[in-house]
Amino acid sequence: MEKTQEQIAIEKQRTRLTKFFHEACAGYQLIEEGDHILIGLSGGKDSLLLTELLGKRAQIYKPRFRVTALHVRVKERDYHSDLSYLEDFCRQAGVPLVVRDVSINDGMSATSSLNDGMMPNRREANSCFLCAWYRRKTLFNVAQELGCNKIAFGHHKDDVVQTMLMNLVFAGSFATMPPMLQLEKMPLRIIRPLCLIPEADIIAYSQMRGYEKQSKLCPFEHESAREKAKDLLAQMKALNPEALSTLYNAMTNIKPEYLPKTKS
Repeated sequence: MEKTQEQIAIEKQRTRLTKFFHEACAGYQLIEEGDHILIGLSGGKDSLLLTELLGKRAQIYKPRFRVTALHVRVKERDYHSDLSYLEDFCRQAGVPLVVRDVSINDGMSATSSLNDGMMPNRREANSCFLCAWYRRKTLFNVAQELGCNKIAFGHHKDDVVQTMLMNLVFAGSFATMPPMLQLEKMPLRIIRPLCLIPEADIIAYSQMRGYEKQSKLCPFEHESAREKAKDLLAQMKALNPEALSTLYNAMTNIKPEYLPKTKS
């Protein structure tokens, strides 16, 4: 049966995304034999693509690794994804799905169960930080429960550059989220297999594939420092269409003569 123009366009875009995905996995050695990778599946376009690509990659013979997706729902935050859609999506991707419900209030009344010394106080109860903290805490706990050695996040190329801009403007440091990070307090590594994929490519593919959008979005998503960094990056792209790539490359192209001199 002859393919439609829509099917051809989807396959072409999937091939482009897969190419970036494989380049990141190979270049940064993100996947190794025997890995059990836990995907942070929020339900947004980025984590859906990550689940699709990792699920397909896990079906290839070498390296052999396992993938599990985790969807965390925070009771006090009124935004969520359609659980039945996520279950069906993961089933098609060949990825087992685990769902955990957490409550900020329950956690704050049981601080003795959290032993890392980083428990937020009640004044932060309405902050984005607190919501993200509980989601990540649950990811780390479930990863260890399931015997996972890596956690995969759906951060794309724009996220990496935006984080770099945020650090430059607000922290005075030239740093960003690395493709792979070894946690200090637990035997887990964070990996970001989408780090070479521009967000525009993910948006185009998600629309072609008909990814279902989250039922309710975070009410604070347009008020964060990251949103301001996103606007700044958009202005840079207007000045130079290749700004995303040039800024990304700049992080690995610092000339030695511009580095601080260390005292002997």
